[in-house]
Amino acid sequence: MTRRIEKVAVLGAGTMGARIAAHLANAGIPCFLLDIAPRELNAEEKAKGLTLESPAVRNRIVRAGLEAAKKARPAAFFTAETPQLITIGNFEDNLGWCGEVDWIIEAVAENLEIKRGLFERVEQHRKPGTIVSTNTSGLPIHLVSDGRSADFETHFAGTHFFNPPRYMKLVELIPGPKARPDVIGSLDEICDHRLGKGVVVAKDTPNFIANRIGTYSMLNVIRLMTELGMTIEEVDACTGPAVGWPKSATFRTTDIVGLDILVNVIRNIYENAAHDESREAYKVPPLIEEMIKRGWLGEKTGSGFYKQVRKGGSKAIETLDWQKMEYRPKQKARFASIDAGKQIEGTRERLQALIGPILEGKPGDKGAQFLWGSLSEMCSYAARRVPEIADRVIDVDRAMRWGFAWELGPFEIWDAVGVENMAKALEREKRPVPLLVDRLLSSGKKSFYESSHGELRYFDVSTASMHPAPEPPGIIILKSLKDRSKTVQTNAGASLIDLGDGVVCCEFHAKMNAIGGDIVSMIYAGLKRLETDFEAMVIANQAANFSVGANIMLLLISAQEEEWDDLHMAVRQFQRCNMAIKYSPRPVVVAPHGMSLGGGCEIPLHGARIHAAAETYMGLVETGVGLIPGGGGTKEMLIRANENSAGGESLGLMHALKPVFETIAMAKVSTSAEEARANGFLRRGDLIAMNRDRLVADAKETALGLVRAEYHPPAPAQIRVLGEQFIAGAKLALHMMLRGEFISEYDAVVGRKLANVLAGGALSAPQIVSEQYILDLEREAFVSLCGERKTQERIAHTLKTGKPLRN
Repeated sequence: MTRRIEKVAVLGAGTMGARIAAHLANAGIPCFLLDIAPRELNAEEKAKGLTLESPAVRNRIVRAGLEAAKKARPAAFFTAETPQLITIGNFEDNLGWCGEVDWIIEAVAENLEIKRGLFERVEQHRKPGTIVSTNTSGLPIHLVSDGRSADFETHFAGTHFFNPPRYMKLVELIPGPKARPDVIGSLDEICDHRLGKGVVVAKDTPNFIANRIGTYSMLNVIRLMTELGMTIEEVDACTGPAVGWPKSATFRTTDIVGLDILVNVIRNIYENAAHDESREAYKVPPLIEEMIKRGWLGEKTGSGFYKQVRKGGSKAIETLDWQKMEYRPKQKARFASIDAGKQIEGTRERLQALIGPILEGKPGDKGAQFLWGSLSEMCSYAARRVPEIADRVIDVDRAMRWGFAWELGPFEIWDAVGVENMAKALEREKRPVPLLVDRLLSSGKKSFYESSHGELRYFDVSTASMHPAPEPPGIIILKSLKDRSKTVQTNAGASLIDLGDGVVCCEFHAKMNAIGGDIVSMIYAGLKRLETDFEAMVIANQAANFSVGANIMLLLISAQEEEWDDLHMAVRQFQRCNMAIKYSPRPVVVAPHGMSLGGGCEIPLHGARIHAAAETYMGLVETGVGLIPGGGGTKEMLIRANENSAGGESLGLMHALKPVFETIAMAKVSTSAEEARANGFLRRGDLIAMNRDRLVADAKETALGLVRAEYHPPAPAQIRVLGEQFIAGAKLALHMMLRGEFISEYDAVVGRKLANVLAGGALSAPQIVSEQYILDLEREAFVSLCGERKTQERIAHTLKTGKPLRN
């Protein structure tokens, strides 16, 4: 039986502690954030005549940590109001608050004695049964809690959050040596369900799973760079998206983490991994030692492997020439193998192409040689670490995907390249083949994973056989359903999938999930199925983003060829589709996640409910390409303004329309689902899922809840509009923004078109209009703007660069 966690204390307001507290607040969990009280006054405090006993002084350190979290980019908090759930204090005055909470998270410096000393003090206040965890990236968990009471130790574990905690999915959960199973279960549940994390239970070994393998990989990369005489840029060109790793690649990531942190991790592994056959690899490289001596610690000091400088009033990036130990202008890395790989979309296929020549015994270029050396060593090392650091290969892969944002974990890379092929290449080079790989091949298996009829199985080390991949209950994987023949109907852009219990899912799978005819027709097909086969529909997908909006390439072609009738028809069809969603007799729940932009925002606005992922970046961004929302988005925001206006009075509606106009005109995009609610895209009754993996299942439950409540569609909206009264105010606002150089002349043209729609046209007095009336205004404005040269320039520029043009 899991425990309810109602309040948490976070001890330590440094980078990790403050951001862990921020994410607890994001989840709606009130928390205390504590840190040390200052031991001396700073100059400002002295000038004010304050003393060490002054409240402002005693909380100065913790307040600074919280303020840093508030200013963090990317944002640590969902909204500007979220920090209100955090109460700050200090260890001297407020440690007693630990007696009021259900979970105590320690996140002070990575120093064993500091942690042990703090826990000794905490135990004087902690009430029996309170869960306690240490956030450490690698200190031995059993030593941190050693000497504490029996109740303390049975409720103790390691919870290793990855930085930044809001965005990095992984939490490594390391049970203390005497931890009760229900305590570990409770931590697993809260991290998964309430904090939205992917939990991997790790063993109490040096630096656990992700940092152990990631650090080895980093040190191996530096070794290969020096042996092959490569530049920093060349290494990062090989270890970024080319292999399914983040754009920050190796050295930009190290700069973000900090070289001092890296050195601490390296030394911790060396000191504690006495039986690691590769222990000697965990010595701080001379290059890193020299950078530390010079104070080049990365982003925190302004200089690391990269350095940002100002030249002629603009910013530029310089790169460390590690052979000369001086900075020079950043250079473009060029490898034929990497350039060719960019044309291959799938990471598995790309890896096969990049490493293929080496596996066949061919020399390959320097980029291919480097990739083979780095990936083969990392994958071999990971295979040697099982079962030392984890019993299951799937846990190692999840840790690397969730903690380092790799697309494929080490064993998934073995499978992608080919286990037999890699083993033969290692033998050819007289390098040892890991025992785990020998055991796999001896069992007759050729890969670490198999998938059949929607079930993923992994190679189990202890039995040398395939076992079903563990998945927490309450997760629906659409691909697995399709593999189990649950597809009801499909086309190139979307599919209908039977989720069970009378719920059908309309899944988008077009490129970038750009909305076109295929998606619209499949939504219609799903709505038709609701009449006979299903009780509710969920519109969702499990791609990187819900939808980036309409297919603007097709839009541009139609505009350039002056196919105005076709454009009118396409817009009208999308509007009708959204209206069909809204007025479906049976509920349609829309589950956006990631980018939900333009048309990808308009579809959710029409759902019976929105059940959004917490990390949903939603916005009506059409003005960025010189258009206005044309699929009913402007109309739906106008309806929301009517709902929010005080008593329906003109003054109240004018006040409610102001933020709507600004949000659409400035193409504002929410930085979270909670901010999307503040921006008016989500209503009060709409729901948010913290764990994106659970989004489809959660949306299904929301749909079934509506069915059980005997759902009825809303009555047709009667919309109050202000006509010229609003247009005049909007024109004044546009004029002021133009004078302040916040917008361009053409932005003002687009803004006036938008104002006309929100006003209901140039009416002489306020009146009530229908939704279709506003939709017709939307469509006319949208198509007329398509005919403008500057709009076409903006669309072309966006297609070419991925960025808006302010012409």
